[in-house]
Amino acid sequence: MINIVYEENNDRAAAYDGKKLIGQCTYSKSDNIWIIDHTLVDPEYGGQGIAAKLVKEVVDNAREKGVKIVPLCSYAVKQFEKKEEYRDLLKK
Repeated sequence: MINIVYEENNDRAAAYDGKKLIGQCTYSKSDNIWIIDHTLVDPEYGGQGIAAKLVKEVVDNAREKGVKIVPLCSYAVKQFEKKEEYRDLLKK
């Protein structure tokens, strides 16, 4: 079973298969902005939508904390282009 966990102290959302880290979406903080800089999933787990769930976890927590997002990694950029419900969080 794959678990998606928000790890505030590590500035990331992480995906675990049991205790094994299989993916993460990391961000850096600047004032009231989170910059998503990396999204990665172990190739063995590709095609399961895990990367999208990781980005969503970061987005959900940013919304909860009232911060804007700058997507820098190419995957996050594509998710923000594809998901209209994320666009309110884009830093203009």
